[in-house]
This record gives sequence, C-alpha cells and structure tokens, in this order.
Amino acid sequence: MRVICDAPGQTCNRLWTYVTSVAQCIAEQKRMVILFYDWTIEDFPNLLHAPFIYFPLWQPWFLKMPKGWGWYKHLTWVVTHNQFCNKIFNILGFKKGWDLTHDSRYLEQTKKSLQHIFRPKKEIVEKSQAIISHMRESSDLIIGIHIRHGDYKDFHGGRYFYTLDEYHQFMLRLKQLYSDKRVSFFISSNVEFPVDSFVGCKCYRFEKENSADILDLYTLSLCDRILGPWSSYSRWASFIGEVPLCYIKNKEQDFTDDSFSRIVDFFHFESGENTVEYWVKGL
Repeated sequence: MRVICDAPGQTCNRLWTYVTSVAQCIAEQKRMVILFYDWTIEDFPNLLHAPFIYFPLWQPWFLKMPKGWGWYKHLTWVVTHNQFCNKIFNILGFKKGWDLTHDSRYLEQTKKSLQHIFRPKKEIVEKSQAIISHMRESSDLIIGIHIRHGDYKDFHGGRYFYTLDEYHQFMLRLKQLYSDKRVSFFISSNVEFPVDSFVGCKCYRFEKENSADILDLYTLSLCDRILGPWSSYSRWASFIGEVPLCYIKNKEQDFTDDSFSRIVDFFHFESGENTVEYWVKGL
C-alpha cells in the first residue's frame, strides 16, 4: 500500500501529486492512502469513494464544525512543514506525491479510468456540459482562456501575469488564426471582470460560486483548445480532457495550430516539449 503524505500548493498541484499513484494502483491492483486531502475533495466523489483509495482524516462531522476546516488546514500545514514529521514519514515508508510526478508509466493505459475517478460531481459536470453545448450552437471552435491574475501579479516576479488588454490581443490573434471557423471563448479566471471587456470576441464565463474553481477547470477540459500562462491548472485540464494546450510565452506571441499540444504527463506535451522549462528557464 502506498501512502501519500504531502500537500503541496493549490488544488491542481495536489491532483498531480495523486494521479501517478492512482494510475499505478489501477494497473497493479494495489491500494493507496492520501493523508492530507484538498479542500475540494467533495467535488470529486469518485476519487473520495474509490474502493482502493483511503482518506483516513476525512471526517465530515469534524469538517462541519464551526472551525473544522480551519483546524484541518492548520494541522496540514504544521505536519507537512515539520522536519520531525518528515523523518517519521520516511521511516514509515510514506511518499511525497510531488516526488512521484516523474512516474508516468501507467498514465496512458489507465487514462479512461483516471478520467472517471477524477470526474467532478454531477452538478458541476451538468453545468459545464450545458454551457459548452450552448456555445457549440453558434461556434465551430471553442477556445478556453485561462486568465490567472491574483497571486500571479507577484508570483515569480510577475513573469506569467498578463493584462486583460494583452489577453484581448491574444484572443484576436487566435480568431485570425482560425478565421475559417466561428470561434468563441470560454473564460476561466480567479478574478472578476465583465466578459464584454474583449470587444470583437464572443466570450462566456460562469459567475463565481461555490466549486467555481472546479467548475471552470472541468469546463476548460471540454474545450477544443486551451490558452493560458504557465500553470498546473490549465495543464491538468489539458491532461484529463485530452485538449491541446498552448502556454503564453510573451506578450508579442503569435500562434499556429502547431502551438497547441496535449499534455501527456506533468512534464511533457504530446509534441515532446518540456512543460517545466517554461517555469525554470522563463522561455
């Protein structure tokens, strides 16, 4: 049995830390334990209730207490940032999922099972499918645009932060690239702004609500193309939905259809290009 004992970053970082172990357990018919689950875990009922995956610290009665989530998050932070706990985990043979992201041996052969296990709850799926279905009535091509603001204004010196005007220019270039098609855009963002900010582009987005992050994430995975800054979020949508993704490299970037490629594992596009180089080298 494999035990995953880390909890890195935000939701999609954690999904990436789970997926290679889930794939191995499917292929080898083994079991696994995830100690520190993400706060969105109830949005993934197939993962939470998979018969071979255990979440020993998931106790709904505790989380529903007035300070339940706060206590849980504090516990997670303390335990995963403690050298003594790390030593204990090493002695017990527990693994950090982040260190296992290189192991892509079983991802391709278990892809259909992974898509089922990481499928969000019914209401999210239905809302995502409804907006995509509505968009397809007047669109030949739906491009998901991941606009990461908020923390990206300062993250890595703002290297991956682009203004709304710059996103608008990216979208106009994509319309020109696919000028033979009726193009519409699904907007996924962690900040609020009106979709009519992008004059000349037919845009759709959800109003923010509970589960909005996963709703946007799943909807991105139903698009025909995805464009966005370097992020594990759009990377996950591309991987789980098998959708070609293009990372934005600079403000003047031009696009061809070959600019888009599916993510096949944490480190690689289907084209063979390395996804991490965008971050490490700032390409």
